[in-house]
Amino acid sequence: MTEQQGKDRSGGSFRSGFVALVGPPNAGKSTFLNRVLKEKISIVSKKPQTTRNRILGIVHRPGAQILFLDTPGVFSGAADFNARLVKTALSALSEADAVLLLLDAAAPDPEAEALLLKALRSNRAGVVLALNKIDLMDKKKLLPLMEAWIGKYPFEAVFPVSAKTGNGIEALMETLERLLPEGPPYFDRDAVTDVPTRFLVAERIREKVIRLTGQEIPYAVAVTVDAFSRSADRSLVRIRATIHVERDSQKGILIGAAGQKLKQIGMHARQEVEAFLGCKVFLELFVRVQKKWRKDPKALKRFGYE
Repeated sequence: MTEQQGKDRSGGSFRSGFVALVGPPNAGKSTFLNRVLKEKISIVSKKPQTTRNRILGIVHRPGAQILFLDTPGVFSGAADFNARLVKTALSALSEADAVLLLLDAAAPDPEAEALLLKALRSNRAGVVLALNKIDLMDKKKLLPLMEAWIGKYPFEAVFPVSAKTGNGIEALMETLERLLPEGPPYFDRDAVTDVPTRFLVAERIREKVIRLTGQEIPYAVAVTVDAFSRSADRSLVRIRATIHVERDSQKGILIGAAGQKLKQIGMHARQEVEAFLGCKVFLELFVRVQKKWRKDPKALKRFGYE
């Protein structure tokens, strides 16, 4: 990197580094990341544990490149598959130059918050607290809540924000930028993530499954993209994907009467994948039963959870 590349547009030093984005389930981490990226790379739903993988989001600013590590929600009492998700989330702390702890101000989760604070106390990186979803709470309760949190941990700063509306986000980003070390950018300016296109397509399909099915299905479903090919003129992408579930009854729910539920999932997923890829998409979906895959190390590895 040349000396000129190491400067921002105003002539100051350029900063770059990793920020671990951690918090309880449904705190709004993925919504926050999609907003600051101005592009959707993390799927979103109202159901907890929607995010399963650690996803890198690359934010380009005039004087910095901020690399967010979006992680699964952290909660207490996790076992088996969910314990793996919590481990994935907390492992990001050791790799980060700074940490953004994002909490739901409108619906606290004391057990998860205590678990996160315990993990942070052994962490050396500076921690910024974002109290999210202030658009959903009584503003009179906000200042007492901030004061209570200031007394719990030596945060670098505490910000009330709304990832949904964008309120308070820019001031938060400025503070995170100042916490990063000086150094060159890690990625080119057109990069927003380092995960493969197939992964992003599979996640969009899984999001539609979560949104269009009942409470039982989301936790038992995984999606793999088995085939992905573009036409010679790049105007059409053909995708074949499999939705994996653990029981025959779940397969029946996903397919629905006369296949209508699977058609509905396919239609919604195809529309979003087309918007993402910027071309027409031919999407084939299949449903496969893989019993107890969440307890099968080989299946977890194949589905991308190892």
